[in-house]
Amino acid sequence: MKILTSEELRRADAYTIEHEPVKSIDLMERAASSCVAWLLNSLFLRLSVSPFRGSKEAEKGSKGEPGRKPIKIVCGLGNNGGDGLAIARLLAKKKYKVDVYIIRYSDKCSEDFLINEKRLKKIKTVKVHSITSAEQLHSSFVIQDSSFVIDALFGSGLNKPVEGLAAEAVKCINKSNCPVISIDIPSGLFSEKKSHGDSNAIVHASHTLTFQVPKLAFLFPGNGNFIGDFTVLDIGLDHEFIESLPSKYHFVSKKGAKLILKPRSKFSHKGSFGHALILSGSYGKIGACVLASRACLSAGAGLVTVHIPKCGYTILQTANPEVMVETDSSETIISDTISPGKYNAIGIGPGIGMEKETQNTLKVLIQNAKLPLVLDADALNILSENKTWISFLPKNSILTPHPGEFKRLVGDFKDDYDRFLAQKEFSMKHGVYIVLKGAHTCITCPDGEAYFNSTGNPGMATAGSGDVLTGIITGFLAQSYDPKQACVLGVYLHGLAGDIAAEHLSEESLIARNIIECLGEAFKEIR
Repeated sequence: MKILTSEELRRADAYTIEHEPVKSIDLMERAASSCVAWLLNSLFLRLSVSPFRGSKEAEKGSKGEPGRKPIKIVCGLGNNGGDGLAIARLLAKKKYKVDVYIIRYSDKCSEDFLINEKRLKKIKTVKVHSITSAEQLHSSFVIQDSSFVIDALFGSGLNKPVEGLAAEAVKCINKSNCPVISIDIPSGLFSEKKSHGDSNAIVHASHTLTFQVPKLAFLFPGNGNFIGDFTVLDIGLDHEFIESLPSKYHFVSKKGAKLILKPRSKFSHKGSFGHALILSGSYGKIGACVLASRACLSAGAGLVTVHIPKCGYTILQTANPEVMVETDSSETIISDTISPGKYNAIGIGPGIGMEKETQNTLKVLIQNAKLPLVLDADALNILSENKTWISFLPKNSILTPHPGEFKRLVGDFKDDYDRFLAQKEFSMKHGVYIVLKGAHTCITCPDGEAYFNSTGNPGMATAGSGDVLTGIITGFLAQSYDPKQACVLGVYLHGLAGDIAAEHLSEESLIARNIIECLGEAFKEIR
């Protein structure tokens, strides 16, 4: 799935309106209907929010009316506000009690906003507050009986900080202590550039409903408190036109992962799926070898050899009888020169430590390897102390840092957006893939493309999870997936297996081996 800029989405809107054809007001109605369908089928069911609360007897008011939990919708004056007005009308028709707050921060309104404002006036059960001052806003925005707030103040076209009356509305939303649903994007957040530093002028949503494709801003950790969870709603923009747009940024979906996954031939044998080498471990860290090698096999590699210090021999032969074990001359570290010629893929780094002899092993491997390497953990820490080696990495090698390791490699940065630009620049300059691990793991490519992952959960923030990913990616390289495919598919399946494991066990109880155990279910899910 492509990630588009707000300008590209406007072009997709215009193309759809012209070529479907459909009126812009009808496209807005389609978007509002999609939001209401999600609210009714997802949020309201989950929160048990209904038009009336409790039993008829328990909720009788003083005049015999059932007690209703109002929905408060805060609307701006553009098309995002028009979405909010349409949502209010559709919810009112479903017998929900709706209060609408139109924030009159300007004298100008979009045409579709005005049409929906006129339509809403016909719905007598909706109370509309036309807000022209901060005093009026604070006196009328009473929230003690609210079930939740819908933010329809500004959409993805916003390009300057929210100020004045609109900023006061944002602050009221944030102080409501209610679940907040933002439409398109949390008001005040920029969709594809750095937002200003005042977090109080950006809505802190519990959930964001966005249209057609995710926004780049949704995928940066620093924006998590603004966006909450997000759902992409397909509102029927022209798919062929969207596919024709030359975006270099992608959000990896199940469909995209399935397109990468190769079928297996009936007459395949273990040699058909490659021979992988994992260099891993040191005294006290042999578990990293166990996890990485087992994940490599479970990702489909035909043969896996592990090179480890002598102290890990019995552990590996016992824990992973399916792998072949090659011991180093050292008892406690990796120190030998490795001959890479007979392997289809090599992964190095988990648990290897930073000893001088180990650093030399990595240096010689970088010099001698003809195929892309997968480098993780201490291999990256060694590179960060020997940055002149980076230019000698085999082209299309894969580096899988967590944020701290990436910072050591590249240096400091101001924010997530600057880090993303630095990551792209590093990949393009050195001809390598960077898999920056975290929520929505970001993969940057030598050609300037970037892929953000859609799977995974906080339970995967556990020791050994990265070792598992190293093994999976190395396993795909061994099977002749190209490096981009190995990264994208490996990261997606790693996250999906983690999601399946969390469903079985809980995020708190999930440990790295559970990700490997659930890889089979993950493969079956995308087949």
